[in-house]
Amino acid sequence: MSRSAHPAGPRHADVLPEGHQLPVPDDLNVLDPKVWSATTERRADGVAAVAGIDVRDLAARFGTPLYVMDEDDLRARCRDWRAAFHNQETDADVFYAGKAFLCRALVRWIADEGLNLDVCSGGELAVALSAGMDPARIGFHGNNKSTAEIERAVEVGVGRIIVDSFEEITRVAFAAERRGVTQKVMIRVTVGVEAHTHEFIATAHEDQKFGMSVADGTAAEAVRRILKLSHLELLGLHSHIGSQIFDTSGFEVSARRVVGLLAQIRDEHGVQLPEIDLGGGLGIAYTGADDPKTPADIARELTAIVRRECEVADLRVPRLSVEPGRAIVGPSTFTLYEVGTVKPLPGLRTYVSVDGGMSDNIRTALYDAEYSVALVSRASDAEPMLARVVGKHCESGDIVVRDAYLPADVTAGDLIAVPATGAYCRSMASNYNHVARPAVVAVKDGNARVIVRRETEEDLLRLDVG
Repeated sequence: MSRSAHPAGPRHADVLPEGHQLPVPDDLNVLDPKVWSATTERRADGVAAVAGIDVRDLAARFGTPLYVMDEDDLRARCRDWRAAFHNQETDADVFYAGKAFLCRALVRWIADEGLNLDVCSGGELAVALSAGMDPARIGFHGNNKSTAEIERAVEVGVGRIIVDSFEEITRVAFAAERRGVTQKVMIRVTVGVEAHTHEFIATAHEDQKFGMSVADGTAAEAVRRILKLSHLELLGLHSHIGSQIFDTSGFEVSARRVVGLLAQIRDEHGVQLPEIDLGGGLGIAYTGADDPKTPADIARELTAIVRRECEVADLRVPRLSVEPGRAIVGPSTFTLYEVGTVKPLPGLRTYVSVDGGMSDNIRTALYDAEYSVALVSRASDAEPMLARVVGKHCESGDIVVRDAYLPADVTAGDLIAVPATGAYCRSMASNYNHVARPAVVAVKDGNARVIVRRETEEDLLRLDVG
């Protein structure tokens, strides 16, 4: 028999661990507030509504698939993070991580609510500037910023550039010198922490592309080089240990190693750097089983960790920065789909195909991400059925929700919604199979407006110049 091919068994597509049993919900009509935005509810007639708007009206007006963003919910999360970190006890900076999702409307909202902004490409910087964001409130990330991106960041006066390599130190210094300015920078350091998350979103262990290692002395050498350059001002150190993290113990190890490097810098150079940034990556609830911490809990724990480590090292407590992205935008949004086909596989599950898929949410295929799903265009008293929500693309891995329960009477034409899709879904969306990317609609106080329009066939053809 071939070593590389074999007959597939009847449960070939079942990735649930042996013995795993997905719990059957008590009531499929309940919308768990842990995973849905604050103004999303199921009305007395059984139809779901958000900000007072019937989901059927949203589908009729804007089409599906559709990202539906609850503006009040998002703004409230911004305020919660700012209040948690910027108060009488803690005076820290909150940077919204734009990679989670970025558009001009969102930039204006986070600016209104007093948050700063992280970008990690020239395109994200362009969006921020076009929305009127103060460049001094922008931090620029990235492990391989181009010369053109660095030149523009320095030219417009970006508040901080987080350098990720010796080459970047040279490029930023040269760009600043040419313009006769002093550019503020931070060094992204690799602290050797194995975050409890998926391999592809763990970013602080040694064997990966981000940062400069504390353990092998690369970070310390970066400090030496920057301190010798008159057109660079070293603000401090930056560490990001990964994404979708629920346990702050990883941050404790990270803070200890970052503070240790601060003490080494003080001892070697007689300089105490004024800031540290512990990054973001705090998790959200995608299913009812997830139990994320509140911003207030996170602020209390992180600041206590930093103070404790600084006391041990006999250092002044530096100014702290954090970078929530997913934790702000993720829960504010759900994706609305129309069911196209329903295909029962006896003894296994029922495949429910929708009019989107991996082009609007690649995370399930990429990270084995888990999501919830609900029938939202009506209520149902039908028995629960084990379902897999899949897309319309020519890939067997085109899965939106791997395993969930839906009413057994779900049928073509029904609307279903997947909550907590505000982070990384639209940002990572693609045109696979030449499928146009969905619109993003903001809802507030009974009104809905497009903030990112749906792509059209004309958009796709406009780039094809052959």
